[in-house]
Amino acid sequence: MIAQVAFWQRKRLDEMTPGEWESLCDGCGKCCLNKLEDEDTGEVYHTDLVCRYMDEETCRCTVYGERLKKVPGCTMLTPGTVTDYHWLPYTCAYRTLAESRPLADWHPLRSGDPDSVHEAGVSIRHRAVSEAGVPEEDWQEHIIHWIL
Repeated sequence: MIAQVAFWQRKRLDEMTPGEWESLCDGCGKCCLNKLEDEDTGEVYHTDLVCRYMDEETCRCTVYGERLKKVPGCTMLTPGTVTDYHWLPYTCAYRTLAESRPLADWHPLRSGDPDSVHEAGVSIRHRAVSEAGVPEEDWQEHIIHWIL
């Protein structure tokens, strides 16, 4: 019997079904951290402030299907735009595959366990706070350096 090659190993990002595409998300939550951009240099700084719609325990969006309506500027990754988001963490499966790297052993598609991303310490679980109680003028005080 011949072992079947996993879809993420045999398909390009633009060949994946919507379900396959969505399953690439490891649930780390890093893309939902608020970011600040230096207008002069274009450098992006991540904060430990997470979108108000993030479930801080599961690291999943609570309004995922409506996120683009509820959150102006929410990022919608597509196969054609993944490389446009240079701030995506190195561990992001979308970035990983776009850069022709293999998925990490802790990725839920490889481990079979949706909690493996948290157990590996790769997610924002217990590392982020909701933006809801922090005025935007105070966001600079929340810049972090552990995102990569």
